[in-house]
Amino acid sequence: MLRTVVCRAGSGLLKHSRQTVPVLWGSRAQQRWASSLPVNTVVLFVPQQEAWVVERMGRFHRILEPGLNFLIPILDRVKYVQSLKEIVIDVPEQSAVSLDNVTLQIDGVLYLRILDPFKASYGVEDPEYAVTQLAQTTMRSELGKLTLDKVFRERESLNANMVHSINQASDEWGIRCLRYEIKDIHVPPRVKESMQMQVEAERKKRATVLESEGTREAAINVAEGRKQAQILASEGQKAEQINRAAGEANAVLAKAEAKAKAIRLLSEALTRQNGNAAASLTVAEQYVSAFSNLAKESNTILLPSNTGDISSMVTQAMAIYGSLSKTPSTTDSVTPETKELTLEANTVSETETNYDLSLILG
Repeated sequence: MLRTVVCRAGSGLLKHSRQTVPVLWGSRAQQRWASSLPVNTVVLFVPQQEAWVVERMGRFHRILEPGLNFLIPILDRVKYVQSLKEIVIDVPEQSAVSLDNVTLQIDGVLYLRILDPFKASYGVEDPEYAVTQLAQTTMRSELGKLTLDKVFRERESLNANMVHSINQASDEWGIRCLRYEIKDIHVPPRVKESMQMQVEAERKKRATVLESEGTREAAINVAEGRKQAQILASEGQKAEQINRAAGEANAVLAKAEAKAKAIRLLSEALTRQNGNAAASLTVAEQYVSAFSNLAKESNTILLPSNTGDISSMVTQAMAIYGSLSKTPSTTDSVTPETKELTLEANTVSETETNYDLSLILG
């Protein structure tokens, strides 16, 4: 008798446990395959990642775990079969109005999982359909808070808000929404054209700004180049003037030293024997040379009254020289420093005297 019951139970299990029928939900075009309700055959094998809800005499009794399970015929009946796998639901396309009154056509994909088979069985009539409708209404509510530009820029935050809102409502149903992804966002043709025009205008603006920045940088570089060139040129002129002034100073010093040396040699020569005669001869030669150059550079000539009396001119020059030569004899009793200063003064005086003589003879 027992063997006959087990055989009948095994045949019933093979006949009914793996039969599947399409279950419609959401929309007619969308189907999801799930195991049909198994018949109580005393011995039941529950597949992995499935939860079978058992009622005893119409009241919830327990949830069968995957593997071998035993039920009492007639009293126990499998009422619901819940899949514990992650479920992917395609949310149908719907229309929504953004904050700036733009009508959008949007659809998405919802990923969820049943955490509590008891709540999913007795908390809502059709949990998947309820979650789908909740996702559609939540999406319309979230889109109404954003403008069109922010909808495209803040997709991640929009998806996060969707998941948070769905989980708050589906917690009583034993369902956990894992993530929500927006697939497509369709805008009206006119809005799309205006968006394309806006993008083109933005790109033109960027190009104009970049071109102006390039022109500004080029002008700045040119101005900096000119500034550096002027600075370098002024520094070059400064160095040139310094070098020229140093050269002129050195030339003046060299000329003064040469003239001082010449005057010193001349004074030494005059102190020797027959020095006055030599000076007279030199004055006479310069006088004759000056007269030889008359009327070569100008037609106007100023001549002294005694032009032909060379001896009187020489005598006058020698008298001036004699009056100047008497002053050094009084410097013997002074200190060496005073002698040096007196010598320099005599040198200057002799220079002026020679200059005056040249003017007279000239």
